[in-house]
Amino acid sequence: MIRLSLIGIGTGNPDHLTLAAIRAMNDADLILLPRKGDAKSDLIDLRRTICAQVLDRPVSIVEFDMPTRADQPAYVDAVLDWHDAIAGLWMEQIRQHLPDGGTLALLVWGDPSLYDSSLRIAARLPGLDISVIPGITSMQALTAAHAICLNDLAEPVLITTGRRLREQGWPACASTIVVMLDGGCAFQTLKPEGIDIWWGAYLGMPHQALCHGPLSSTGARIVAQRAMLREEHGWIMDIYLLRRRSG
Repeated sequence: MIRLSLIGIGTGNPDHLTLAAIRAMNDADLILLPRKGDAKSDLIDLRRTICAQVLDRPVSIVEFDMPTRADQPAYVDAVLDWHDAIAGLWMEQIRQHLPDGGTLALLVWGDPSLYDSSLRIAARLPGLDISVIPGITSMQALTAAHAICLNDLAEPVLITTGRRLREQGWPACASTIVVMLDGGCAFQTLKPEGIDIWWGAYLGMPHQALCHGPLSSTGARIVAQRAMLREEHGWIMDIYLLRRRSG
């Protein structure tokens, strides 16, 4: 029997770990850490730091190289092929390091249930006993950093991606939207009048960056700052909240 623990680790700050996450890491027989290339070496360094800080017993830690997602117009097909490749790598590590069974742990940014595909990938592997340990999401870290409420009083919130915002525009069903996985600053495609933006990058990390204000005057500043930070660090993870002003 292979038990798989998908452990939400927040935005990389060890202070974001819950007690349940720490227990799950220490209960594991194997922790897999994915490498995503030199440009994102900070990400595996953060995972290494978390392991070093919270493990109080010997746990086998194995690093592996993540496959690259194909850059092709058929986005969903490319993602499905990518997930198949990742599942194959997980199975390879399980066969090599847990031939007699045991508990495998994966450290998932944010929460495994929100815009993360670990659960979908795990579903490709038969016979796993899966448990999920929830974590602080980048959405929560964003609203906390700006000290704002996620929603207006009695109003809905919609969570979407940059690709969806660019292709479909502002969703008609919400006055507040949270945009994740946006590598192209899709807010530039909106008419900015009457919209405020709260943006954050590297949330919870020492080099956290924040910006907020009317989209009409703040959008260009965010685009420039984001490009500068990406150039400086070689990678960027960011998220933003947009809200239409009432009245």
